[in-house]
Amino acid sequence: MAMLQITKENYQELVEQSAQPVLLEFWAPWCTYCRRIAGVVAKLPEAYAGRAAVAQVNIDEQPELAQRFSVDTIPSLILVKNGAAGEKLVAPGSKADIDAWMQAQSV
Repeated sequence: MAMLQITKENYQELVEQSAQPVLLEFWAPWCTYCRRIAGVVAKLPEAYAGRAAVAQVNIDEQPELAQRFSVDTIPSLILVKNGAAGEKLVAPGSKADIDAWMQAQSV
């Protein structure tokens, strides 16, 4: 499963209408911490295949989506289920942190 790239144009189709939960990572290319966990995030589509889609939102290119989700710190992860956003995970320290958070979200 590939990493999805979410824009305001494809958000409704790929996220709101998704049959499975969608994990959104809000990031930016200049973000040092985003680059540091990029390897972990790149493995998430495979790790959650069949349970959740994984997507990225570049906040520089999609400021409307960042504003919609009140993202003021990156990286931020938000799980969207049935079109509704759950709680945010800000600056996860490891894949184990992400896995525990996803488990708490029942994914």
